Amino acid sequence: MRAIGGVWRWRHNPLRRRTDLAEAWVALSALLLICLVAPVVGSLVGGAAQGVLQQSVREQHESRHEVTATVVRRAAGSSLEADPETDTGREARTRVVAAWTAPDGTARHGTVLSGLNSPHGGDRFGIWTDVHGRPVPRPLDSVRATTHAVLAGLGAALLTAGAVEGGRRVIVWRMVRRRYARWDQAWDRAGPDWGRTGAGS
Repeated sequence: MRAIGGVWRWRHNPLRRRTDLAEAWVALSALLLICLVAPVVGSLVGGAAQGVLQQSVREQHESRHEVTATVVRRAAGSSLEADPETDTGREARTRVVAAWTAPDGTARHGTVLSGLNSPHGGDRFGIWTDVHGRPVPRPLDSVRATTHAVLAGLGAALLTAGAVEGGRRVIVWRMVRRRYARWDQAWDRAGPDWGRTGAGS
């Protein structure tokens, strides 16, 4: 609104310099770019990210399988650990030696993280594996993928707005520098006659 007011204020003002009107137009142009272009860029980036992430969700759900594992024993020196794959990253997990059957039917065993607080031999819990039964991270779900896409779109919109504002500041800075240079030249021309009675008349 200040940019629009600036253009209107300088339109017919007798004290207006060309740079004043130019600064107001630069500000108005930057405002329009931020209001119109930044949302479009954010929408395009968010849409592209959504497509890629949803494709990744489908591929992960096709290639990863949840199987039931059985605790053999608690892993040596294991303690509760935060699981980075959960939504909050704060859910406690315990390292255990477990056995499970892979989707291809082969028997597997190894050390994995379980969601059991105090695991005992024979306890059962779910883990994610690939087709060969190797433990893999939990597949990305659709809601989380959409959240990441929205954040990517917002980030792109904010970066675009920041770039436009940065460009506006650089342009105005250069205009002010040019104005100061012209003032210095004008003072240099007036300097020799300054303060002399009747000088220049």
